[in-house]
Amino acid sequence: MSEGDLSASLILRRGALARVGLERIALVEAVGELGSITAAAKRMGLSYKGAWDAIQALNNLFDAPLIAASAGGKAGGAAVVTPRGHAVIKAFREVEREIGAALSRLEAGLASAPDQGLGDLFWSLGLRTSARNALRGAVARVGEGAVTVEVGLSLGDGVEIVSVITRHSVEELGLAVGKPAIALIKSSFVSLAREAGSSANRLSGVIVDREDGDEASEVRLTLMAGKTLVATTSRRQADELGLSVGESVIAMIEPANIILAVE
Repeated sequence: MSEGDLSASLILRRGALARVGLERIALVEAVGELGSITAAAKRMGLSYKGAWDAIQALNNLFDAPLIAASAGGKAGGAAVVTPRGHAVIKAFREVEREIGAALSRLEAGLASAPDQGLGDLFWSLGLRTSARNALRGAVARVGEGAVTVEVGLSLGDGVEIVSVITRHSVEELGLAVGKPAIALIKSSFVSLAREAGSSANRLSGVIVDREDGDEASEVRLTLMAGKTLVATTSRRQADELGLSVGESVIAMIEPANIILAVE
């Protein structure tokens, strides 16, 4: 391909902020072929943690897991692509082919007028966020209130989280029972405890990973099949609570710290 050839990078969006690009699709395909996250990560030139994070992000953001993995960690464990995962791969590749064909036609049409400001014509509407957690669910209830409103978001398997947003935001986002939405939660807003506190959002989970730094620890919890939650706490608190892989813990999030987004 010459320097002036027109090219495109496909990113599919599910919901307002979920982004699925070629790298993640290729990772899912590699898992399907090799049956192992460890082997797929090696093929893709990723660390095991990088591959695991990408897979968990996909599982969180879709309405059903794309990959189901059994215990094994870095030493290796069985992993399979679910029917939902195969459907996503198929959809991505079909859209990719259609875009490729359309791009070829567009390039031919622009050949006679090469200086048409293509950089301004082709741009991405994708949005990146620093929120460590992006959980897709469906609106279960919308409360009443003149200024602020409680919105319940069902994550599946009977797990619900509550967000408090303004009435104006509810109307602007068009939130209604049954409508899909994404909850954005900074990991620093997730508090961990052995016993449930007073927060409206108290989620029971099992620790599946802990990564320590000099001052802070990042802890990943499994909430249910296909959903995870990441919390960042001080290293001292993590040690005092005895947070270890396999241990049960309560995650608490204040409703005002949960941002909702819709497609």
